[in-house]
Amino acid sequence: MKKIAIAIGIGLLFFIAAQPFFVMSHAVTIAIIAFLVTLWTNEGLPLGVVSMLPILLFPIFGILSTPEVTANYSKSIIFLFLGGFMLAIAIEKTQLHKYFSAKLLSFFPKTATGIIYALAVTSALLSSILSNTTITLMLMPVALFLSENVRLKVRFLLATAYGASIGGILTPIGTPPNLILMGFLEDHHLPLMTFGGWMVMMLPVVGLMLLVMPYLLSRGVSGESVADVTQEVPTLTSEQRRLYGIIGILAAVLVSNTFLKQFAGFALDEKLILLGFGLLMFLPKIGFLSWEDTRNIPYEIIFLFGAGFSIAAAVSHTGLASDIASKLSFVSHLPLLGMFLVVALFVTFSTEVTSNTALTSIAIPIFYEFAQKMPQDQGTMLLMVATVAASYAFMLPIATPPNAIVMSSRIIRIREMATVGLKLNFIGVAVLTLTAYFLWGFMI
Repeated sequence: MKKIAIAIGIGLLFFIAAQPFFVMSHAVTIAIIAFLVTLWTNEGLPLGVVSMLPILLFPIFGILSTPEVTANYSKSIIFLFLGGFMLAIAIEKTQLHKYFSAKLLSFFPKTATGIIYALAVTSALLSSILSNTTITLMLMPVALFLSENVRLKVRFLLATAYGASIGGILTPIGTPPNLILMGFLEDHHLPLMTFGGWMVMMLPVVGLMLLVMPYLLSRGVSGESVADVTQEVPTLTSEQRRLYGIIGILAAVLVSNTFLKQFAGFALDEKLILLGFGLLMFLPKIGFLSWEDTRNIPYEIIFLFGAGFSIAAAVSHTGLASDIASKLSFVSHLPLLGMFLVVALFVTFSTEVTSNTALTSIAIPIFYEFAQKMPQDQGTMLLMVATVAASYAFMLPIATPPNAIVMSSRIIRIREMATVGLKLNFIGVAVLTLTAYFLWGFMI
């Protein structure tokens, strides 16, 4: 009860602090969000329970109606995760992850630090061309197997999730916020960057983060023994080969679909692809799962997604986003470096409590109001800073899909993710701001 009381107290403090600056309905929305975030962080209630509270609180306080809230718990994106969870359970059930982990380790030093770098780099590179959601789902069983040491499991999972978020910005197609920005630029008849030009601009950010993030995660565990994962690469069984082939087909379909969408302008719905392959796991003589295996699906994470979408809807539909934009008008009077810093900080910490895709959709129009008053290259850089910062939120599970996915392992405590993530948030903001200010001007 003490933790719940603390969450209520923090919610009230935010309500009182917001009163002089926001109308009553917006202050109430801010207070409820603060209350939910505190409960997620201090674990005063189970994760799934906290994630269902918006269904009660938003209608009670008149923020959203019950149908408006509950619709967020059945969005189509949730079925992408459901299909991915089924594939992850199949990988674990057949123990194919043991093969993947041994193969992965064969390319890196067999130390705790080496494994953390291996997972981070692998996750980042794959996420630059494939969905970071999909890659995290596929690598999570590998990360879980690599050690029996719980401290190391936590670091390996975080390296996988953070690597996916870091690498997703490397290409325009790596993560939804990038595509939102490209679509916005096209809609407003602004110059579009080439695929290669985007990569050149993002490479310094990704490179620096992939050096710093694994180093941060390896601190305090670099001396831990990993002797239990240094075995030879095992020979695949017939069942494992069959699943390996299915995953290979899935990867080929996803890669083809990604480039089809980029260059042909149409593609299959990735949600249907993942759900279809997930359901394939139950097909007799082809799949590997029975319905009883679905008990291992982390349903609390599905509720977590619903809560994140609900918060985004509340911020948008109540007009709180527009109100915040008016409060940020001082940004336009800052020097360029200060402007980049404020925007990066605002977006990074705002997206901790809502979907990065939803926040990007809200933030880009807000900061476009400032960008119109700047030279075109600087305005474009400002929008790019806001876009990248939306993917560089590392504290809470609802901030990005990879964070939520590794939380489904039930190994990581939210407090552990928040502690490491807070440091990485500030590092990410610093790297992004300085790179944008000192390098992007020569590249754009």
